Amino acid sequence: MGHRVLVVDDDPTVSDVVRRYLEQDGCEVRLAADGADGLAAIAAQRPDLVVLDLMMPGIDGLEVCRRLRRQLPDLPVIMLTALGEEADRVLGLEVGADDYVTKPFSPRELVLRIRSVLRRAAPTADPPPPATITDADLTLDTARRLAARSGQPLSLTAREFDLLMFLLRHPGRAWSRAELLDKVWGWQFGDQSTVTVHVRRLREKIEPDPAEPRRILTVWGIGYRYEPSVP
Repeated sequence: MGHRVLVVDDDPTVSDVVRRYLEQDGCEVRLAADGADGLAAIAAQRPDLVVLDLMMPGIDGLEVCRRLRRQLPDLPVIMLTALGEEADRVLGLEVGADDYVTKPFSPRELVLRIRSVLRRAAPTADPPPPATITDADLTLDTARRLAARSGQPLSLTAREFDLLMFLLRHPGRAWSRAELLDKVWGWQFGDQSTVTVHVRRLREKIEPDPAEPRRILTVWGIGYRYEPSVP
């Protein structure tokens, strides 16, 4: 059976087009016409990924994503946003979306984005031997994709985990936003604010004081560098 994808959009034409392309790609698709129906559908049967329209009557996509991040922090979410509304895209990333696609969009592009997010979020069929990355009180179990700080679990999205794992594996090197977009997201081009927002979210979860970060440092004019803790 293919991946289970829930499409939450109040535009039936968009939903139908997305459903047909995803079914052709082997996915099992359910549709929800608004945020309330989407939340109910997720509660009834957890999907593998949610495609979520930002602008909907009643409970909008941002609020749905906020609630999902509180309840199911590792559930992949792709947000559909209006063309050119950068502020909306940033808001979607801020509340925890893993990725976004702007309307009008190519259904084929959406399918490729969904494949990418699912590939990164899902454990491999044959998991590698347990591997742990540790920096002071921060620990990542890369095989089980679990993160903890001072022994307390961290609620990280799939993209947040990938970004943190990459930075921990390459400490002390400055990476540009374009390089991180390529290495972590697998995009050769795209909106670099995606990286900025994910770094901000990670800082809120792993830094003692996110306003004065000590781990993920900004390298002005370049991008970011992970600074390991001094033993």
